[in-house]
Amino acid sequence: MTDVTTADTGDRTRGSDYAGLSRRIVQAGLLERRPGYYAVRLGLVGALFAGGWTAFFLIGDSWYQIPVAVFLAVVFAQIALVAHDLAHRQVFRSRRSSEVAGLVAGNLVIGMSYGWWMDKHTRHHANPNHEDHDPDVSPEVLIWSERQARASRGIARFIGRWEAFLFFPLLTLEGLNLHVSSFRALRRPSLRNRAVEGLLLVVHVAAYLGAVFAVLPVGKALVFLALHQAVFGVYLGCTFAPNHKGMPMLTGEDELDFLRRQVLTSRNVRGGWLVDNALGGLNYQIEHHLFPSMPTPNLRRAQPIVRAYCEELGVEYLETGLLRSYAQALRHMHAVGAPLRAGRRVTPPEATVGAGAPAE
Repeated sequence: MTDVTTADTGDRTRGSDYAGLSRRIVQAGLLERRPGYYAVRLGLVGALFAGGWTAFFLIGDSWYQIPVAVFLAVVFAQIALVAHDLAHRQVFRSRRSSEVAGLVAGNLVIGMSYGWWMDKHTRHHANPNHEDHDPDVSPEVLIWSERQARASRGIARFIGRWEAFLFFPLLTLEGLNLHVSSFRALRRPSLRNRAVEGLLLVVHVAAYLGAVFAVLPVGKALVFLALHQAVFGVYLGCTFAPNHKGMPMLTGEDELDFLRRQVLTSRNVRGGWLVDNALGGLNYQIEHHLFPSMPTPNLRRAQPIVRAYCEELGVEYLETGLLRSYAQALRHMHAVGAPLRAGRRVTPPEATVGAGAPAE
């Protein structure tokens, strides 16, 4: 894999590279809205959501609710992917329309704070895989680089030893983590529409738990909730993990222009129509990071343009299969945990010479 600090820039000015690509994308009409596509997609997802809960109430007190829990978990994840597109203003032109629809889809329907997630995701897009600025690689539980391994303490240091083996089991808690983080975000004065977000989250929890416990006895209700949230978390984790995990990590020492910062830290996943829909188009992660407001169905059409342009520049463009993307991510996680498994001495961050120094 090309080192991000030594990527070939060719003979052209680095600052102009993205502008050149942008002109090609605009000329191809790939930034234009796709209202018909989103009307169909939102209609299908809405119908699946309504159908899932209709089946839940019709089946009633029965262990046949198990497949319903799994089905609704998949639908919840698809709604989260729709909320993602809304946050990037791929669906509506106006910020207000996107925000209202995002609050309904995120807070009310699946119980995830739209404002909190949007802020977090915006910071990720600005600095993908940056150890200091990307919240998605914050070493709170998992570690993503040897630098983080050297500085790890507490639970991150404990889990970091075997995090490659614990990654998928930990994803079963991701759904719960999103709900908890959403409520914790309500304490931030900087959160837009805090009162509305809080009200919608409370309504969601009351309706969700009220429906489950009204139909099912306590034992079955708890199984339903656990399975629903576990599958929801795993699905979301499996959707986002192939995009950047195992790709180069950046620090303050890395000086990259916008195009290289986005391309060299992202990975595309091929797999055809099924993968495109299962991952909500995020398998075209490189194109999405370069053009976040591009409607999902246009990402596939943008791919050959972007790939050819990167070849012209000599910038590595990585695309792989779905299973291979997970394997690459897990190998990376296992490798960065090696110093912890070996019991090597941890050097305090302030004593480390150079951000990229190897673990002692």
